[in-house]
Amino acid sequence: MIDLHCDTILLLDESGDKANLRKNPFSVDLQKLKKNKSLAQFFALFIELEAYDDPWMQFNQLYNRFIKEMNENKNTIKHVRSYDEMLKNEKISAFLTVEEGGIIGSDMDKLKKLYELGIRLITLTWNFPNSIGFPNVKGHGDKGLTNFGKDVIEYMNTSGMIIDVSHLSDAGFWDVAKLSKKPFVASHSNARSIVDHSRNLTDQMIKRVGNSGGLVGINFCPSFINDDGVSTIDMIVKHMLHIIDKGGIDTMAIGTDFDGIKGPLEIKDISKMYLLKDALKAKGLTENKIDRIWQDNAKRLIGEVL
Repeated sequence: MIDLHCDTILLLDESGDKANLRKNPFSVDLQKLKKNKSLAQFFALFIELEAYDDPWMQFNQLYNRFIKEMNENKNTIKHVRSYDEMLKNEKISAFLTVEEGGIIGSDMDKLKKLYELGIRLITLTWNFPNSIGFPNVKGHGDKGLTNFGKDVIEYMNTSGMIIDVSHLSDAGFWDVAKLSKKPFVASHSNARSIVDHSRNLTDQMIKRVGNSGGLVGINFCPSFINDDGVSTIDMIVKHMLHIIDKGGIDTMAIGTDFDGIKGPLEIKDISKMYLLKDALKAKGLTENKIDRIWQDNAKRLIGEVL
């Protein structure tokens, strides 16, 4: 399986030397990834923009923690930067992402630095306005990308970085859809017509992501899955079948948001993903279709963009 989003590195950094990637009490560690037979895990470096005087410094702290974990577990997992590196890698592949593009400010050199460090996906915004655009929170949904944000899209297309519109305002989404010459993703978002949450995608957005050749990664966050705030397998499947119906089977992917979400989770960690696979089989999805959701769609996008 390829999972497009988890926040495990932040929890490890906050835990200091009390936890590590090999084994921890969180939803993602190497033992759980091996049990799940994971091919690749996208690890987000999440920076809460307004919580730090210098968000770039916080990024560097999380980046150093990621590198430390890669070095200490090099027999099991490897930081990869491309499709070819992933295919040649006989270990679990780790792609590195940034969740909060605003850490670069208005400095294009910092964006280039992210690429040099091996960042291959950027979630353009989190929940605060930034130099790139606006989040999809109250009062910002109709505000699109900034002029600098449009330059960011062009650089990401040219260099080979995946554009992630999860958290981005509705207007920003449509700006990306218009400007991006490459497939883009909503790495951890669900269907708004099922749960009317701004973090979820409208049917028109799902179709547009699909038409771009992009992906929607199903998010396990309880408030995005169910109106009663419980993340159940049945409701996850309901969102997935809806996204498949509107965007096509090649649009559907996995983006758990593990270790970045709170609340009741029926699938508590990445070693339990077989429960979702069993539920999809029970709904009549063939092995071929499940394989596309589990890894083939993400492989294709990684190949096209990176």
